[in-house]
Amino acid sequence: MKENWWKILASVLVLYSAIAGFLGEVPQLPILHESIRNLYFHVPMWFSMVILYLISVIYSVKYLSSGNENHDLKSVEYVNAGVVFGFLGLATGMIWGNYTWGSPWPNDPKMNSSAISTLMYLAYIVLRNSLEEEQKRAKISAVYNIFAFPIMIVLLFILPRMTDSLHPGNGGNPGFSSYDLDSRMRGVFYPACLGWILLGVWIADLQFRIRKLQNKQLN
Repeated sequence: MKENWWKILASVLVLYSAIAGFLGEVPQLPILHESIRNLYFHVPMWFSMVILYLISVIYSVKYLSSGNENHDLKSVEYVNAGVVFGFLGLATGMIWGNYTWGSPWPNDPKMNSSAISTLMYLAYIVLRNSLEEEQKRAKISAVYNIFAFPIMIVLLFILPRMTDSLHPGNGGNPGFSSYDLDSRMRGVFYPACLGWILLGVWIADLQFRIRKLQNKQLN
């Protein structure tokens, strides 16, 4: 039970944020209106994705320095989980954009960058699956992963700020602090971010254990 406290916390926070996100009070803001509830789901998906990719990079570095197969397996499973959260982030963003901007894909720089970064990690998965020799596959995918992460950071957090963007906080568009993200919303938003991040780690850990069992059966 002591080892699983964070899993219980993840479940509680995600459940709390989902219920409060749909039923709690939100400020009536111009343009956004009730669609601001999507903030509790859309943004935590991206935060979770970035954290999962970061953890994956850490395990890639550990693998290159130690050659431990477990580090390689953990690295790829954190990428797989990150890709899932990336798609969820894109999906929730398209739904939000359709209500707020009138189009699910308004050719916004940040959305385009998000799609490119997701394709970049899909390419990582394709590259890894195309290599048959285990050590070669692990080393090449680890190096790819290490270089992909800073490129993803540039695509998501730097380039969109250098041009006009519909997203808050980018290209001169005011951030949510200017829209008065009040204490009611913060009381749901921050727990949602933590809950989804922990859930992502939980998913990656489960996938790692499954992968280890599969490898044992093959051997």
